[in-house]
Amino acid sequence: MPSAVNAAVAQQTAAGSVPSTTVGTTEGAGGGTGGIYSAIISRNQPIISVKEKTYEELHKKCLEKNILYEDPDFPPNESSLFYSQKSPVKFEWKRPREICENPRFIIGGANRTDICQGELGNCWFLAAIACLTLNKKLLCRVIPHDQSFIQNYAGIFHFQFWRYGDWVDVVIDDCLPTYNNQLVFTKSSQRNEFWSALLEKAYAKLHGSYEALKGGNTTEAMEDFTGGVTEFYEIKDAPKDIYKIMKHAIDRGSLMASSIDDDLGFSYGSAPRSDIGELIARMVKNQENAQMAQPTVDYQGMDERPAWTIVPMQYETRMSCGLVKGHAYSVTAVDEVLFKGEKIRLVRLRNPWGQVEWNGAWSDKSEEWNSVNEAEKIRLQHKVVEDGEFWMSFQDFMRHFTKLEICNLTPDTLEVDKFQTWTVSVNEGRWVRGCSAGGCRNYPDTFWTNPQYRLKLLEEDDDPEDEEVICSFLVALMQKNRRKERKLGANLYTIGFAIYEMHGTKHHLQKDFFLYNASKARSKTYINMREISERFRLPPSEYVIIPSTYDPHQEGEFILRVFSEKRSLSEEVENMIEAEHPLPIIFVSDRANSNKELTADENGGKDAEKTQADEEKVSAARCISSLLVSFQRSSRKAHEESEEQKQFRNIFRQIAGDDMEINAEELRNVLNNVVKKHKDLRSEGFELESCRSMIALMDTDGSGKINFDEFRHLWDKIKSWQKIFKRYDTDHSGTINSYEMRNAVNDAGFRLNNQLYDIITMRYADKNMNIDFDSFICCFVRLDAMFRAFHAFDKDGDGIIKLNVLEWLQLTLYA
Repeated sequence: MPSAVNAAVAQQTAAGSVPSTTVGTTEGAGGGTGGIYSAIISRNQPIISVKEKTYEELHKKCLEKNILYEDPDFPPNESSLFYSQKSPVKFEWKRPREICENPRFIIGGANRTDICQGELGNCWFLAAIACLTLNKKLLCRVIPHDQSFIQNYAGIFHFQFWRYGDWVDVVIDDCLPTYNNQLVFTKSSQRNEFWSALLEKAYAKLHGSYEALKGGNTTEAMEDFTGGVTEFYEIKDAPKDIYKIMKHAIDRGSLMASSIDDDLGFSYGSAPRSDIGELIARMVKNQENAQMAQPTVDYQGMDERPAWTIVPMQYETRMSCGLVKGHAYSVTAVDEVLFKGEKIRLVRLRNPWGQVEWNGAWSDKSEEWNSVNEAEKIRLQHKVVEDGEFWMSFQDFMRHFTKLEICNLTPDTLEVDKFQTWTVSVNEGRWVRGCSAGGCRNYPDTFWTNPQYRLKLLEEDDDPEDEEVICSFLVALMQKNRRKERKLGANLYTIGFAIYEMHGTKHHLQKDFFLYNASKARSKTYINMREISERFRLPPSEYVIIPSTYDPHQEGEFILRVFSEKRSLSEEVENMIEAEHPLPIIFVSDRANSNKELTADENGGKDAEKTQADEEKVSAARCISSLLVSFQRSSRKAHEESEEQKQFRNIFRQIAGDDMEINAEELRNVLNNVVKKHKDLRSEGFELESCRSMIALMDTDGSGKINFDEFRHLWDKIKSWQKIFKRYDTDHSGTINSYEMRNAVNDAGFRLNNQLYDIITMRYADKNMNIDFDSFICCFVRLDAMFRAFHAFDKDGDGIIKLNVLEWLQLTLYA
């Protein structure tokens, strides 16, 4: 049974770049939903008269007008800084030319030692930047180098990040928050270098504010820099060949970071509670330390700044050995050195603070280096300087550090020496409360409603040393936009997935399947991280992947990536949309009275009075409702039913009048009388709007009324739908749970996909995720009408129709 694990707790249970998407001045609405609701969402989007401009267009415009760019979407004010509370200190936004003389974008190449952490708890982000600088090709992708404070300077810069399958270009101005003329957040070791501060600003804009970057996992930033996939290791449970894995990762350009949990179980990976007062207090204290260290020196205009003392965050604890608990480090090298005739394994790490280093064996000033020749020191880039970077033995690394994260640019296995190519499939999905947010396997009544993705493993691995017929693949589940929505109260969900073997069906698997079939594989745990990934080895077959949150009813978007060594197919289950034998419908533009199957002439009674007394209509309504109930319960022979139908026709005549038609109000009167006679069906009756929808469904001449045969056909439908409703109204509450709507719709002969089930839930369920009888029937009436309408227009049967504006409005307004 799955168990939820906080990111701060040990993770154990039993169980080529692509073209970038230009985002102009903003990243876009939350990264998009993969077109899930594009048809209905697009109608509510603001009308944009001019296409959003690219960096090149904005840059050119500023140069032509001789102005400095000002970003309208990330303005230089408090809204871009914090969202949880106001700052007690006023920050001043300045451009680099106002902070120092001779500002430069990059000095001597972007280097891992350039980065120094500011007054924000985002060591996870800075550790990823340090890793990024080790891969020059990736670095140039994220940080376009054709930017400058000298040539064609216009106060505008841009950076590129991978966002859920696409590369996006984030454009910013160069206004940066300062206090006492010092950068508040990330800064370079050289006072006049600004690439790291501007990169941090672009990343903050991507997530809505600087505060949104407080607390996180290095894996997030590493994946946003690369589009790679991350593997996560608890060092105490790491495989025996973890050194070899780390060595392969460095050799292949993978990004790697490590951290130490504190004694309270806090991990730098979890997001600590925002406390702006604490941030400001740290900043002021750092400023005071700097002034005490050099009280007479004015650093205005100077390229070099002193190495200030960093005051750790509340959750960061400096140990006597120099390491910091609750803190993220970059792993920048893994190597071996010959020491007294013995090969010693070493690991090089970097503290994002730019200072505070390990002081044990193999640290900068340790005695061990005295036994290493100069050539080896040069090869290992050993330096005795307080820059935050240091070597330590692999043995000490394993003793002190608790977590290791490796972001592979592609999921090339780190466990073998040969290079492998992988195929990848990407699926975007969404958990919707009341429909597809079913929670984990601990909730069997709703687990089956989660999105399902079919995985076909078609070919076994090419490994001559492996006698098993096995397919290797990696599954990565990532939740979207939670950091960006943190200001709205959003936190990372606890997520995971399970994999089941299935055969032959393309439809959504039902509850019973999961009750009687065990999973073939699953994530080791459910954990509150942005992404959870796992490697698997299974025989070639057909499987289904069920991604879920730990608890049900949690709404969110996700992206599911499947990497496989050999050819595979991954797709969402149940993407067929169809109805069983939809009947044709006649549209308003084609309707005529001649289409009526029953007219006043056929029924006689032309000489009857044009109107009847209200009490006669009420009496007739009661009679017809009694007959409707008797129709429903009758099991007589055909000729006896014919007699009842004759009696029913006569009573219909009484309530309908000369034209033998009833309108929506009359239909409501009849149906509500029927509902009242069903004591086992708790219902408030039908709303007038529902009855109008029913009239529109059966009306064949555009009169807004229905005749006897149309009504009889409608009643047959309502009877069949009523039986379905009662089947799922197990507690006789007069409502059914929205999760059951999938089965009910299926029983009625409709086949829909997850996107449509989501829409049904949003449209017809109440706040408690229940659907009453009126809404239930109204939904089925709409489904029946729209399927019939579509098939009437689909003349050639290719599943595509073309409507002019008149036909479209007729179809949507009268439905």
